[in-house]
Amino acid sequence: MGAETSPTGGGGVNGVIDWFRSSEHWHGDYGVPVLLGQHVLLTLTSVLIAIAVGFPLALWLGHRHRGGILVINLTNIGRAVPIVALLALFSLSVFGNSYLGPYGRSGLATLVTLALFALPPIVTATYTAMIEVDPDVVEAARGMGMSETTLLRRVELPLAAPLIVSGLRLAFVQVWATATIAALVAGPGLGNIITRGYANNQTAEVVSGSLIVAFFALLMEIGFLGLQRAVDPRPRVTV
Repeated sequence: MGAETSPTGGGGVNGVIDWFRSSEHWHGDYGVPVLLGQHVLLTLTSVLIAIAVGFPLALWLGHRHRGGILVINLTNIGRAVPIVALLALFSLSVFGNSYLGPYGRSGLATLVTLALFALPPIVTATYTAMIEVDPDVVEAARGMGMSETTLLRRVELPLAAPLIVSGLRLAFVQVWATATIAALVAGPGLGNIITRGYANNQTAEVVSGSLIVAFFALLMEIGFLGLQRAVDPRPRVTV
């Protein structure tokens, strides 16, 4: 997806303030609201793909207390592979750089890359949460005659929920920040503000785009921390 040249972009705090005050950055196909919507869609779709693939697998492995080596290796691979190199490889070979609806040019390559990036924290957190459920509680539930499905749904999942949400928080925040790389292959999202600023040597535009990404990442972090507290079944001690 292309980008228009912005005339605003002096350096320093005043330049950043001027950028945010300029109405041209808030309207049109390359205005902040449109790019923000694209960024949300890209992030949400990528993480949902990772959840659909990784969550059931990690849940089953954790419930059965198997596959620890697989989970560890998946996490290590996810941390070792350079995300930009992976996107370049996918967009230039495996998945191509054709348009994919609202996901823009190299849309499929971008979605797969970001989904793979989101997979390790989801799988690791879910697996760890399941195996750390108190075994005495699990055995007591089995002693009461609970089926494995009921045990998973009514005992293990509620107790594992806070750590699972922690993994989702990490996945969403990481993908949100990393989704800016879509602009490197002419894709959609807030990364276009940053790449446009670099291309035009506009420091204020680079800083402004980075601040927008960071601001919403912080909001996401706070929201998930609240959700993590809300799903915690343990009673809270108030002083």
